[in-house]
Amino acid sequence: MMLKSSKIVSFLLLLSLWQSYFNIAKAEQVCKVTDPTGTPLNVRKTPNGSLVGTLKNGVEVYIIKIDYDSQGRPWALVRPYGQNGAFGWVFREFISCFNR
Repeated sequence: MMLKSSKIVSFLLLLSLWQSYFNIAKAEQVCKVTDPTGTPLNVRKTPNGSLVGTLKNGVEVYIIKIDYDSQGRPWALVRPYGQNGAFGWVFREFISCFNR
């Protein structure tokens, strides 16, 4: 009987931890383009790589991945909010993030 009770407690603890993990994952972090230069933010193929497009200030994006260029500057692989797939790399310091 004691072994069965300990298995139940272990299962309930695991279930609680699993639920907590997914509740945290639901609070998606959304970022907004806030380029202080006032010009559209350059979007690149790789961190500090060739230009593939631009994003206007105020556009909401998700960060998919963070990486650094050879000078140690942070870059974010992003996709615009509400779209699927990666869009490109932007200079991380030109986007501001918040929880939705």
